[in-house]
Amino acid sequence: MLFEPITLRSLTVPNRIWMAPMCQYSAATDGPETGVPHDWHLSHLAARAVGGTGLILTEATAVSPEGRISPADLGLWNERQEEAFTRITRLLKEHGTVPGIQLAHAGRKASTGPTWRGGGPVGEADGGWRPVAPSPLPFAPGHPVPHELTADEIQRVVGDFARAAERALRAGFQVAEVHGAHGYLIGEFLSPHSNHRTDGYGGSFDGRVRLALEVVDAVRAVWPEDLPVFFRVSATDWLTENPEDEREGWTADDTVRLAKELLARGVDLLDTSTGGNAPGARIPTGPGYQVPFAARVRAETDLPVAAVGEITEPRQAEEIVASGQADAVLLGRELLRNPYWPNLAARELGAQPRWPDQYHRAV
Repeated sequence: MLFEPITLRSLTVPNRIWMAPMCQYSAATDGPETGVPHDWHLSHLAARAVGGTGLILTEATAVSPEGRISPADLGLWNERQEEAFTRITRLLKEHGTVPGIQLAHAGRKASTGPTWRGGGPVGEADGGWRPVAPSPLPFAPGHPVPHELTADEIQRVVGDFARAAERALRAGFQVAEVHGAHGYLIGEFLSPHSNHRTDGYGGSFDGRVRLALEVVDAVRAVWPEDLPVFFRVSATDWLTENPEDEREGWTADDTVRLAKELLARGVDLLDTSTGGNAPGARIPTGPGYQVPFAARVRAETDLPVAAVGEITEPRQAEEIVASGQADAVLLGRELLRNPYWPNLAARELGAQPRWPDQYHRAV
């Protein structure tokens, strides 16, 4: 099953092994090349296409300068960025891989450094900026108090997502994913842990999901009817699962309810992760630890799902798909360690690897 194609709208993805978005923190940080993908990004993504990955989602790509997680993040708010992405999508398609892009806004977790330098806040004197959020609540001790978005500013964010989606389409992407997970802006609005608003974008479930649905509507309106839109969600903040943690958060029940709303709005797949919004939350990690959240959405809704989280072995991935827990698996760290994992998994499972002609001696 892992090597069976899957069709979403008119798009057929050749297998169910997909690459999760993973930030590289490697774009230029100032001047006309700010946020532009370059040779590192091309070689990084192309290697996974050569290795047989069915669909590749780029790292979180900011829809505006202030939406970057770090000053060195990719962006898609100008023509130079759009032009550079075109070279990447063309190469991925040449190797039989579907190119997808994750459109993102970092919210209160913006303006931080690369993870290998600790990932702490970057001040304005060092090229950073003041983050924005649904409420003036810093992400963690030592992080700045973000600017609380006004209703007009929220609408500008919605417009930024739509314009970035239009650029992504012109750049050759075939899947657009809205990033609503890991404590970034849309996820911050979803969770009562980070959203303390009392206007129409806060309070009740309907208020807190309003931004997510408006962004989905805006992206779906400019994205072709025959191409799919994904949504990435953190299925839980891992707060209510821990009785000793008295903080209120987003729950698995909320995720199922949101999934039904997203399906009605034209979302084609839920990319199901967890966590990232509440520092200090106790997360019981282990092989496939997030798969049950994807499986529950798939069982309780009609929305296809992709599962993530410590999926490292071919037979483990095969079981997730074959048992109906998810429609696809998204690999992260394992594809960093081994770009050719899909082709090696095909060999182990008795399927046909997808080596390029130049690598015929590997067959």
